[in-house]
Amino acid sequence: MLHFAAAFFLIAGIAGLFGFGGIAADAAPVARIAFFLFLAAALGALLAGG
Repeated sequence: MLHFAAAFFLIAGIAGLFGFGGIAADAAPVARIAFFLFLAAALGALLAGG
């Protein structure tokens, strides 16, 4: 899931660099959601002892 967050972050960054603001605006929230889902899963695994 961290790969998804990184991929959408890169897509947002590259799209913003080339001036495609709409694509960057769509990809950035997806990256943020994927990152926080990964973070929650990692914390859950850490607390569960896995």
